[in-house]
Amino acid sequence: MIKNQLQQSLLLISWHGRLCWFMAIVRILVDGYSLLHGWPELAPRRPRHSASARDELIQKLKLYQDAIQTPITIFFDGSGAPPGTEKPVSTPELEILFSASGQTADQMIERAAYRFAPYGEVLAVTDDLAERETVISLGGMASSCDNFIYAIESTLAEQATDIKEYNRKERHRFQRRKQI
Repeated sequence: MIKNQLQQSLLLISWHGRLCWFMAIVRILVDGYSLLHGWPELAPRRPRHSASARDELIQKLKLYQDAIQTPITIFFDGSGAPPGTEKPVSTPELEILFSASGQTADQMIERAAYRFAPYGEVLAVTDDLAERETVISLGGMASSCDNFIYAIESTLAEQATDIKEYNRKERHRFQRRKQI
């Protein structure tokens, strides 16, 4: 439980091979297709630019956002979505954006990192090294997709363990009350 609370206020990032702890961030900016390409176990046997792969990524990030309570924005290159593709519904906690024609997700991430700078640090998640360096130069933080996937999987596994333990205790408490 304490470890989970610590993870909510701190985020473990590997930067140039070193492990570093950073303070809480105001928003996580995710390059959606970069993360999909770096996570083949997610939506296996589906094209990385498919609506079903995007939907599975969005669902996984929604669970992660619920666990850490840090807002997430997922950026997709608009050219990756076929015309007429229904766009997922955004919320303030999990925003889903597609770039316009002639614009890239990278450009949108850079603009968001710049605009969020006065409010605190942002974390950009991408495997594009130049993009990570740009976000860092704007005062943000950056993570490779592999490190972010590890953080997601660890957090969700810990949450599942916490829920299982809570349910076990509640079941035991209920059974004791029933015996009285």
